[in-house]
Amino acid sequence: MLNPYVPYPVTIEDITIENELKDLKTFKLVFDRPDDYKAFSYMPGQFAELSLFGIGEAPFGIASSPSEDGYVMFTIKKAGNVTRALHNMEKGAKIGIRGPLGNYYPWDNLEGKDILIVAGGFAFTTMRSSILYMLANRKKYGKITIVYGASRPGELLYKDLLASWKEEENVNVALTVDRTTDEDSWNEHVGVVPAIVKKIEPSSANCVTIVCGPPIMIKYTIPVLFELGFPKEDIILSLENRMKCGIGKCGRCNIGPKYVCADGPVFTFAEMEKLPQE
Repeated sequence: MLNPYVPYPVTIEDITIENELKDLKTFKLVFDRPDDYKAFSYMPGQFAELSLFGIGEAPFGIASSPSEDGYVMFTIKKAGNVTRALHNMEKGAKIGIRGPLGNYYPWDNLEGKDILIVAGGFAFTTMRSSILYMLANRKKYGKITIVYGASRPGELLYKDLLASWKEEENVNVALTVDRTTDEDSWNEHVGVVPAIVKKIEPSSANCVTIVCGPPIMIKYTIPVLFELGFPKEDIILSLENRMKCGIGKCGRCNIGPKYVCADGPVFTFAEMEKLPQE
């Protein structure tokens, strides 16, 4: 059994700048050893630790879908030492990856149901994985409604994918931004994500919602979902607490009896209610 602290060696095959501010980049990684890629079997909602040798490591949600064969992807915002160093790397650079880690969205239990995706900011990365996975297994899931917001049009991720999803049958995409300027060519929603969810009024009948975004967005989205009739068990969240080891040993991410990196990061609202308010 592989030591869980030892990363797989991977190579950066491609880098894509995702936003106007150029502080969000998508890194396409390929495994140096084919057997390692086979061992890295993941599902949407999981995360991994990226290791930069001599600098450190940090956890990131997996942005690629298991339906995308041969590589894994991460969309990463430049913020701390590890992410700044990663943003300075070029194609061909070698890094490490540990994982997959944590649990994932309950895809088997979601079969036959409509899915409402509510996301904000760069937390949309794991939603990319989830949406592509559902589209690759289209017959298993019902109508897909996506509400996704960013601060400005130039900060929306995966613009080509968003456009293609709008053409998919039985998929409704509602995009929104907090504000626009005269220079923006924008003809979609303007307003915060909770307000747009309330405006479009998605049906809660046979529907489960997955919510991922900044804490303030989640705080004001939950009451809207309750108004629409979503029970606590059908509201699924991904906690983005700061993590270190990723395997439930260091105690950096524990909330009461739960370790977010090992027991999560995916919890229903009903499960979260039982945890200490932190």
